[in-house]
Amino acid sequence: MAEINHRVGIKASAESVYEALTTNDGLTGWWTNDVSGAGEVGSTIKFRFNGGGPDFTVSKLIPNKTVCWQHSGNMPEAWMGTEIEFQLDAEEDQTFVRFTHANWKESTDFMAHCSTKWAVFLLSLKGVLETGKGKPFPNDVPIDHS
Repeated sequence: MAEINHRVGIKASAESVYEALTTNDGLTGWWTNDVSGAGEVGSTIKFRFNGGGPDFTVSKLIPNKTVCWQHSGNMPEAWMGTEIEFQLDAEEDQTFVRFTHANWKESTDFMAHCSTKWAVFLLSLKGVLETGKGKPFPNDVPIDHS
């Protein structure tokens, strides 16, 4: 199994980062402008990109420390069976976010694309928390010309 890993320091409290990862308003500030269903463990979050997109079931929440989602939709197909985890580590004046997208069946060009896009969106998370301006889809940074 393959996985994507990133780590970014955000000049914000763990509480602020946690809220951005666990509420519809928080998620629309950095990933996509169409999110519904965020909530407690067992909730299904629907992330939409021009009408389609992945669903994730919230599988674990430790306030201000850990957020885990289990892919529960049928698209994209390569994400089936994958899990996303955000580990928050508050240090002095910033919170480090360790992001993992695990359980990929194989490393492919699509996985490489997703790794780069996750970096783009993690920087969007950093932006919204540090400046009040994220770059969620459809205003995210494009990484190809298709």
